[in-house]
Amino acid sequence: MTLIVLGSANRDYTVSVERQPHPGETILGGALSVAMGGKGANQAVAAARAGAKPVFVFAVGSDSVGADTLAELEARGVDVSHARTVDAATGVALITVSADGENTIIVAPGANAVLDATEVAKVVASIADASSVLLCQLEISPEVVSAAATEIERAGGRFVLNLSPSRYVSPKLLGLADPLILNETEAADLASSTIDSPADALTVAKRLLATSRSVVITLGGDGAIVADSGGVSHTPAERVTVVDTTGAGDAFAGALAATLVAGGTLASAVAAGISAGSAAVQHPGAQPKL
Repeated sequence: MTLIVLGSANRDYTVSVERQPHPGETILGGALSVAMGGKGANQAVAAARAGAKPVFVFAVGSDSVGADTLAELEARGVDVSHARTVDAATGVALITVSADGENTIIVAPGANAVLDATEVAKVVASIADASSVLLCQLEISPEVVSAAATEIERAGGRFVLNLSPSRYVSPKLLGLADPLILNETEAADLASSTIDSPADALTVAKRLLATSRSVVITLGGDGAIVADSGGVSHTPAERVTVVDTTGAGDAFAGALAATLVAGGTLASAVAAGISAGSAAVQHPGAQPKL
């Protein structure tokens, strides 16, 4: 049983602020924090923390940041043997975190944008079998994700798609997702609807089930909605003190995929994801310190 994570790896530069700036406004922030990030790397690390040995397919630059990223991921239990080093800068994320724990994130993809669909498809085909799970996000090209999803489908494995950041993907790719993971904003965007409550999310999840094999909508402190052939349900979350929401969705997705590859049900995977997400918001940064 192999968990393959395909996605981005970045260096995160985070500044704490009392509040988020308005357009055109300059404000003073706190100390600068520098750490490893990227949705793919975050999810691979979360999966490793949940007990998997994820194989991470990604790219870094031929710079010192890239070398440091490879070493740190390996130290955190991630298989980086299929990483590609390219002639570009390693990806960068610029993050602000306000006093209430909310964040804004701007990503400069760098090496993540150089991933080649044909090369990635060959790598996934060489690893995948019927017991494999492929976890993807969208900080890399949807064409690369589609190529990998086609190979995992051909192998008889399972494709998990975190539709984050929200962007257009083909109906064919959505149709392969099992599950499709979205937060409230992403789900509302995809369904051209609004979500103001768990009840709204239940309705949207039912609609989105027509596009994917199963759907999971994360609701932050309200838990998650699960929709599959067995019906639609709401799994609540325990209330915790929020320090920083950065990486909470990635922790959720990584733990969910780790549970699925270990043979767990979607319901148990969602419960594991909620637990991981709740833990993630209680520490600063996208990943806990080693």
